[in-house]
Amino acid sequence: MALTFELDPPGGPALRDGVLELWADVSNAGGAVGFVPPVTADDIRPEWVKHLTAMAEGRMRLLVGRDKDGEIAATAFLALNTHRLMTHWIWLYTVMVHPRHQGKGYGRELMAAAAEAARGLDGIEAIRLTCRGGTGADRFYTACGYKEVGRVPGAIRVADGDDRDDVIMLLPLN
Repeated sequence: MALTFELDPPGGPALRDGVLELWADVSNAGGAVGFVPPVTADDIRPEWVKHLTAMAEGRMRLLVGRDKDGEIAATAFLALNTHRLMTHWIWLYTVMVHPRHQGKGYGRELMAAAAEAARGLDGIEAIRLTCRGGTGADRFYTACGYKEVGRVPGAIRVADGDDRDDVIMLLPLN
C-alpha cells in the first residue's frame, strides 16, 4: 500500500513524537541522517527544535509520509535558500523511511512526493541534496533521477578512521 503524503502537517506532540521516533529508528538502523548509533529521541530533540525554528521562520518545509495506519513512515525537509542568488533551488534534508518499510518502494514514493512539493513552490527549478558516501544512498538518488554534481572526499567523519565522501546531487525540475 502506498504512503499518504502531507506537506507542512499540523504540529503538536503526535508529529514531534512520530518524527523523533522515526529519526532515532533510522539512525539506529545505520541510516545516514546526521547521527551515529546508538541514539535516542532525546539525543535528536535539539536538531528537531532547530528544524522547527526554521519551519516557523518560513525557511524550511516538512514533508511527512504516513502508512496505512496513519503512523509517520517517511519524512523529508525542504529547505529554502535565503541567498538572493540561489533562491531558484532548494535543499532536501533528512530523507528518511522507517526501516520496517524498507524494500516497499516508499523511498521512491518519498522522493517523487518531494519533487512534486518542490514544483509547487514558486520559482523553484531544482533540488539539491548531499549524501554520505559508502552507504549506497548515491545509487538510490541516481535511480530517482538525481545526478552527482560534486564530491568532497573524506568530508564526513563517522568515527575515528572512518571518513566518508560528501556527495552532492542535483535534480532539475523542468
